[in-house]
Amino acid sequence: MTDNAPQLDPQLYQLILSLHAGAMQQMGKVASPFTGKVERNLAAARTTIDMVDMLKRKTAGNLSDDEAKLLEHVLYELRMNFVDESKKGDTETTSEDTPKESTENSSPDRTDDSEPNKTD
Repeated sequence: MTDNAPQLDPQLYQLILSLHAGAMQQMGKVASPFTGKVERNLAAARTTIDMVDMLKRKTAGNLSDDEAKLLEHVLYELRMNFVDESKKGDTETTSEDTPKESTENSSPDRTDDSEPNKTD
């Protein structure tokens, strides 16, 4: 009756989408649901993408065609976005770190620890 329906294990599907969402957030493509800020951490994004790749390798031969296609699609999308973000530079940033002339006129709720490349 529904032979054309995708053959996806719900837990695997949720795991893949969770890793995808995390990597997109780590690349600064979406805002954090906790802080509401766009934060960028390419090292963490690379680790998450590597985990998706490991999942693909470790489950090879044990996935339905739809599951394999989903993993391949997610990996492709994450890798292309990672390349795009890597071209912008490898610094960690937040939405408050967008280029500003001076921090003297910044809002009072801005903290110094959000400045990129600052060392104490």
